[in-house]
Amino acid sequence: MRPFSTYSGCSCCSMSRRDFLAATGCGVACAGVLGTLSHPAPARAFQTGEKFRVRIIYALHADVQPGPDWPNVGYDFRPIMQQTTAALQQGCPEFEFLTATAKGPEEAKTIVEAEAAADIDGYIVVQMNCWNRVIQAVVPTGKPVIYADFLYAGSGGFLVYNAGFLRAGAENYGFVASQRLEDLVAAARCFEVVQKGGTVAQFAAATAKARQERTKKPDGMRCKPDQVDLLSIPDCLEKVKGAKILAVEKGWLDLTKFGDQTAGIECINIPFAEVNAAWEAADKDQSREIAQRWQASAALVKEVDPETILRSAAMYLAQKAVMKKHGAIAITMNCLGGFYGGHIHAYPCLGFHELLNEGLIGACECDTRSTFTMAMVTTLTNGRPGYISDPVIDTSTNQIIYAHCVAANKPFGPQGPANPFQILTHSEDRQGASVRSVLPVGYLTTTLEFAPDRKQILFHQAKAVDNIPEDRACRTKLAGEPVGDIEKLFRQWDRWGWHRVTFYGDLKEPIFALADALGWEVLQEA
Repeated sequence: MRPFSTYSGCSCCSMSRRDFLAATGCGVACAGVLGTLSHPAPARAFQTGEKFRVRIIYALHADVQPGPDWPNVGYDFRPIMQQTTAALQQGCPEFEFLTATAKGPEEAKTIVEAEAAADIDGYIVVQMNCWNRVIQAVVPTGKPVIYADFLYAGSGGFLVYNAGFLRAGAENYGFVASQRLEDLVAAARCFEVVQKGGTVAQFAAATAKARQERTKKPDGMRCKPDQVDLLSIPDCLEKVKGAKILAVEKGWLDLTKFGDQTAGIECINIPFAEVNAAWEAADKDQSREIAQRWQASAALVKEVDPETILRSAAMYLAQKAVMKKHGAIAITMNCLGGFYGGHIHAYPCLGFHELLNEGLIGACECDTRSTFTMAMVTTLTNGRPGYISDPVIDTSTNQIIYAHCVAANKPFGPQGPANPFQILTHSEDRQGASVRSVLPVGYLTTTLEFAPDRKQILFHQAKAVDNIPEDRACRTKLAGEPVGDIEKLFRQWDRWGWHRVTFYGDLKEPIFALADALGWEVLQEA
């Protein structure tokens, strides 16, 4: 991600009125936390000339990141925290800012309880790593709270937790999702609403007004022509019947539980050992040939040695072998758990990349719901690959940025044109080999999640406008300008989790037709 820019100005906006799988339950948790609030805590009276006191809490593992996670191992947060605090002090000199860090709920609770009798008037919580549950201890104080995302670092937890609080109706709560520090400063100036005797609800409304006024206005949404080769809905549903997904060690959603709600797509669970045995048996000469082709085709190979690419090529052959054995069109794998646990010895990223280019499906993290989405829509579009991602939202650019370490470089299907790609390390741990695909811009994209357990399809569209080169977080970062209201995009993450699957093409009409045929609901999140 791009770092926060230096502070360059602010405006006062007073007005009258995230183990991260578990984190997707935040909506219920947030509602429970808010249920403990009876009345918002009153602000101090400022008749003695005392400054309004704001506690900034940085939610992170450590000042220097000790292990793999967004943004990456070894990341030094100290300059960012210093820069953020200095910008707030410079932009809001009438307030006093005190800083603290917290790893999780216990440390956050200790900070809040220690200050219960102190003269702390408001809080800013900055989500620096993804899943540190700190904001949950702060909002129930009833004091005015601003929740900020350090983009491409804390964005997963920020989106999930923020959606939970928005949907639970936290009255004392505002948020900032911007790469610009001046947007955080503008939100912080809204503490003046409470300082002058306004309510926390009026404070929250002021922060929303500040955010919306500073959100970049949409550019023209005219897109390049893109004719999608579609199957008819009956042909698509007939073709997916009996299609098989391989889930390597514990998928996110057990598709076997939902019977006829999966359109006849089957999910087969297989162990790491089966994939590892196929990796060990992979033909060495064929692996070498594939590795050399990847290296010759890549626009850049950086910090990845030839032996690592060779192991990745053998992993691709292993994936193909187990898919052939089971008659599967898709494979999804708990890649991080397998690699860190020593169950597999190469990341599957380059193999997934190759499968996607072939019109097959390789999907990250054993996310069976996203894999199901890819199976349905790749079939519907005659081979267009889905791009599974961890999105980031940046209001300063009016963009949703789809970030992950795997992507095809034939987004229009196996027979379509190829875009440049790079071979880099997996970003979070700087190990293995992964892919940065420099995807084409100017085209309309459709982003989806199919939930057979709920008979719903989550849907939004965006115009692809940029590829973000920032080193933090996952390697491929396709930026899209959403069709519709970016504010609405903040509200579904607690219910649906972080992942989304993006396809090139205007798929609105066929997706709605597919939903009608299945008897499902389409939920438009923007």
